[in-house]
Amino acid sequence: MKYSVIVPVMDEEKNIRPLYQEIKQVMDSLKGEYEIIFIDDGSQDNTKEEILKTDATLIELQRNYGQSVALDAGFRHAKGDIIITLDGDLQNDPKDIPRLLYKLNQGYDVVAGWRYKRKDPLWMRFISKTARLLRGKLIRDGVHDSGCTLRVYRREFTENLELWGEMHRYIIALLKIRGARIAELKVNHRRRRAGKTKYDWKKSMKGFIDLLYIWFIEKFIQRPLHLFGAFGLGSIILGILALGYAFWNKLLKGFDLTDSGFFVIGFMLVIMGITLFSSGIILDILIRTYYNTSKLQPRYRIRSIRNSKKA
Repeated sequence: MKYSVIVPVMDEEKNIRPLYQEIKQVMDSLKGEYEIIFIDDGSQDNTKEEILKTDATLIELQRNYGQSVALDAGFRHAKGDIIITLDGDLQNDPKDIPRLLYKLNQGYDVVAGWRYKRKDPLWMRFISKTARLLRGKLIRDGVHDSGCTLRVYRREFTENLELWGEMHRYIIALLKIRGARIAELKVNHRRRRAGKTKYDWKKSMKGFIDLLYIWFIEKFIQRPLHLFGAFGLGSIILGILALGYAFWNKLLKGFDLTDSGFFVIGFMLVIMGITLFSSGIILDILIRTYYNTSKLQPRYRIRSIRNSKKA
């Protein structure tokens, strides 16, 4: 299998058939065997039934887990050497796939789409620009559009990815940490024809939290002790200085330590510093244990996997 096309969907019943036809037309023009995989992320409409009317493979999740988990399920079940992902709302244009593949073959591991002229509402574009500024300051993943699902990957870089929350927005950052060679191309972005967007302010907040998590991973995942230890030592030093000042007042001026705010603050800073330093050591040990663990418990469950038969 040369190509696997992965499409996460939720409540996109009116978009399934035209999207499938567009993908099939493009993939038939390429050389190599391919598969199309739709991941139904807990749809409440007839999305599943529409997928079953095509030749695509349907992965039906047991409930709604979010786009990150849906992509994770697709990555784990894909058989192709090259993985292609795109949204199920028809806003990504499958005709851009050959251009992305051509760029991939120029020596890259991942090629990301950049929705240069977005057709989203103004509020969504504002949030995206704000997120881009924050992302540029914290993680510098090197792409303009971390939220564009239209991408192509070499299979080895999608293996062992663990996606949850809004982590699909930071796949590029995660792969950059792993040393992937990343390119970006401007792609067509179309207006939504049917259905409703699943993006809202709550996902923006979750995405910001995940951004901080990625920043931590990029800077300190190998040695969290460097972060917690630095804060811990700083706290201990400040605490010792405060305690020293309190004892100096006690010895030279006769102040009662129980009435000294510096004594209380200094004592608390020292305790907090020791706690932070100890936490860093514990996290270091846990991370080393994690990397030596063969398998983790599954974070989601699949209800069924079916190879559909075209009606």
